[in-house]
Amino acid sequence: MSLLKYLGQRLVYGFIVLVIMISFVFIVMRLVPGDVVALQLAGAGAVSEEQISQMRAELGLDLPVWTQFVDWMKNAVTGDLGNSLWSKLPVTEMIGERIMITLQLAFMAIVLAIIIAIPAGIYSAMKRNTWIDNTIRVIAIGGLSIPNFWFALLLIIFLSLTFNWIPPLGYQSFLTNPIVNLQQMFLPALVLALSLSASIVRMTRSSLLEVLHADFIRTIRAKGAKEKIVIIKHALRNSLISIVTLIGLQIGFLLGGTVIIESIFSLPGIGSLIFESVTKRDYPVVQATVLVYGALFMLVNLIVDMAYGWIDPRMRPS
Repeated sequence: MSLLKYLGQRLVYGFIVLVIMISFVFIVMRLVPGDVVALQLAGAGAVSEEQISQMRAELGLDLPVWTQFVDWMKNAVTGDLGNSLWSKLPVTEMIGERIMITLQLAFMAIVLAIIIAIPAGIYSAMKRNTWIDNTIRVIAIGGLSIPNFWFALLLIIFLSLTFNWIPPLGYQSFLTNPIVNLQQMFLPALVLALSLSASIVRMTRSSLLEVLHADFIRTIRAKGAKEKIVIIKHALRNSLISIVTLIGLQIGFLLGGTVIIESIFSLPGIGSLIFESVTKRDYPVVQATVLVYGALFMLVNLIVDMAYGWIDPRMRPS
């Protein structure tokens, strides 16, 4: 299969998955009790049914759900994701202002997880069944068990009570103030990296142990290669397929974690936007943000599949 044909198939499958995902979100959001009109009129006192019907008609909510979905999909294909039902701003503009914050947070979390996890996993495999290995494995299991939001709250409370320090309020971009930006982003990125690094540690350890018992590793050692060369150049390289696959699968959980973590740390990214939009029943914003998350997840998985060919030339599309 040629590379272009392979990419074409992946894009088609990705489009189908996105349509199914958006359809599910579209229907579920409208099954949630209360709608945007009820929330907007919550503090307006006595409101007649005629006024409610008029507002629903102005927002297009009086149309059948199927008609609303088809109309939204037609516009989305052309790049028009609609306007917010609250601020009336274009959804694409709202997402464009926030997407770089979420991407920076996700990138920092992945980098931190890799920096922490792969050396720890290698060291754990080299010290198999020692107290060091057991300690690393216990910490990894703890990282998988602790919810991100609980660890985030615990971390903020600990730092504020022990060191009288809290993350800087009022987001500043990296270009505006790099130091303040990194101070704001480090803790949420560390929280997101916790469970990801725990998974990578376990996968790195198990994959290395499996490869280290292979015949070609025995041959390399018999030729007198240093243990560091055996581990890094040969064993780790042949373990990367499993590790990279795990990272690609964990990206979905990582992106999902930004919804709560951005709200806890007051970061104005897409995660906090979707959280606010769900509470306000702002349907166009929720649909668009879910679409962006889905597209990012599909893109990352495509990059992971392409990375297989770099790691192992035998897996490259012919």
